[in-house]
Amino acid sequence: MPEKILFKYIDEPGQDTIKVYMKNGGYTALPKVLKEYTPDQVTEIVKESGLRGRGGAGFPAGVKWSFVPKDSPKPKYLLINADESEPGTFKDRQLLERDPHQLIEGSIIAAYAVQAHTGFIYIRGEFGYGAKQLLRALSEAEEKNFLGRNILGSGYDLEIHLHRGGGAYICGEETALMESIEGRRGLSRVRPPYPAIVGLYGCPTVINNVETLSNVPHIINKGAEWFASMGTPKSTGTKIFSLSGQVKRPGNYELPMGISLRELIYEYGGGIFEDRELKAVIPGGSSTPILTPDKLDVKLDFESVVEAGSMLGSAGVIVMDETTCMVNVAWRLTRFYQHESCGKCTPCREGTYWMLKILERIENGKGESGDVDLLLDICNYIEGYTVCPLGDAAVPAVRSTIEHFREEYDYHIKNKACMVKGKPVFK
Repeated sequence: MPEKILFKYIDEPGQDTIKVYMKNGGYTALPKVLKEYTPDQVTEIVKESGLRGRGGAGFPAGVKWSFVPKDSPKPKYLLINADESEPGTFKDRQLLERDPHQLIEGSIIAAYAVQAHTGFIYIRGEFGYGAKQLLRALSEAEEKNFLGRNILGSGYDLEIHLHRGGGAYICGEETALMESIEGRRGLSRVRPPYPAIVGLYGCPTVINNVETLSNVPHIINKGAEWFASMGTPKSTGTKIFSLSGQVKRPGNYELPMGISLRELIYEYGGGIFEDRELKAVIPGGSSTPILTPDKLDVKLDFESVVEAGSMLGSAGVIVMDETTCMVNVAWRLTRFYQHESCGKCTPCREGTYWMLKILERIENGKGESGDVDLLLDICNYIEGYTVCPLGDAAVPAVRSTIEHFREEYDYHIKNKACMVKGKPVFK
């Protein structure tokens, strides 16, 4: 079995408590950092490791930290993005619930690296148990003086607060997240200026994902070279893949970057449910274009998946078999994005609305001859014309299903029935 980093102790009873976490080597990286390294040295170690953001964009974490101005007279903030809301993605929730101290230790080290003295964990509102676990873990860390004033006698102070969201997907976008923390409606900000310069409360801010920060203590303890030795040269370390859909063994799998899609589905996921034929795969959460079975040997790293025509994103791998209607897939995902659109940008607000209406029309057996081309036109008027990526995220479900399975759309419209199900589509 490949070496596990984040999931090494995930199934051990009590790993969510500070006692067991420390027994398994937890909170050894933090004293090392405070005693042996300057903030800049910590940033350089993370840079050398090649750690890239695990939330979707894949931006190098250490480089992001280095953007924070050292000479700013303003306070600096660290924001931990735990607003995991992407359909098909459920890795961060498991880390929060079962190993919260791993995240907290990584967050403290990241805060030290950018010299932030206040941090916020922004957690999805529906994650009630995860919030409870984090509150207890933060209290345990403070009791051991891993948080608070003069941490371990180093002179460094840090407070981390938990902020529960209201259930809006848009608040996973970093500027909408900041608006929410500041007490306003979660609407994305125009950039530039970027958060590293003008972020929370107008101050320099770093935002990192749960999985990203959970890697940091291990990089400090074992070294940048050790982390960089796993995965691929440009996509180092491991990745937690959230495997779901029509597979025999769905779940979270921590595997080296660069593993093939075929290995993930057939070796770890046990293959397709009831041994049916694979039809399509969404490789990086619902906002990424689908891949067809001829791409099964693509390596799951940031560059290779892009070359194959999609994105690794949050690594939420959704598997669909031969019984899946791709028109229905597009409709269901568009319904999600239309519901979650904040409404600020006209192309997203109106575009997702009309895509949903047209897809509902096709699904209900009332499709018209020009509907498919109209859907593609709407995609073109949404993508690249919105403040945040939510509009862009709504496009792939429609465009890629049309690109690969247009005959299903045409069949729906012409025959008023589903090509896959072989029956009328009226609801």
